[in-house]
Amino acid sequence: MQASYDIKIPKERVAVLIGVKGIVKKNLQKATETIIDVDSSEGLVTVSGEDALKLMDAQSIIKAIARGFNPELAMLLLKQDYCFELIDLKLIARNQNDLERLKGRIIGADGKSRRTIETLTETYISVYGKTVALIGEITMVQIAKKAVALLVDGSAHSHVFKYLETQRRKLKQQDFESQHKGL
Repeated sequence: MQASYDIKIPKERVAVLIGVKGIVKKNLQKATETIIDVDSSEGLVTVSGEDALKLMDAQSIIKAIARGFNPELAMLLLKQDYCFELIDLKLIARNQNDLERLKGRIIGADGKSRRTIETLTETYISVYGKTVALIGEITMVQIAKKAVALLVDGSAHSHVFKYLETQRRKLKQQDFESQHKGL
């Protein structure tokens, strides 16, 4: 049974979704076994297919591209343990100045804060428009999302980075213990 979804994307991201000579769209259709129809003038993307899981994968990849990720990073969502998370800052920000301040806290001076979160969680972060989007392994995305929430709530950057380092250490310890159980 054929199912389809409509996704509205920013018009300036349509060209990225389609790619040079349509290559991104073709690769996405092939990888997800879907049919993607793009209305460039409206920024409306219709995705249809038979397999519900592959349809959801295509949807996530399109949303990731729409929120500022390059197609190569968005295609990581085809990996089984990877996910896409979207944080809508306009639900938190009181006004435009507040929105800009929150984005500035997440990005940091010269992008340092964003890069630190990405490095410590092995995730990818895109601050685009009124949103913050994350791609990575499920557990790490949840940790990165918590770090972003802490920054938005006004926590000191040093406190947030310490939290991330602690979480990373805990995960490495758990990995070590699970690999050496029974030795």
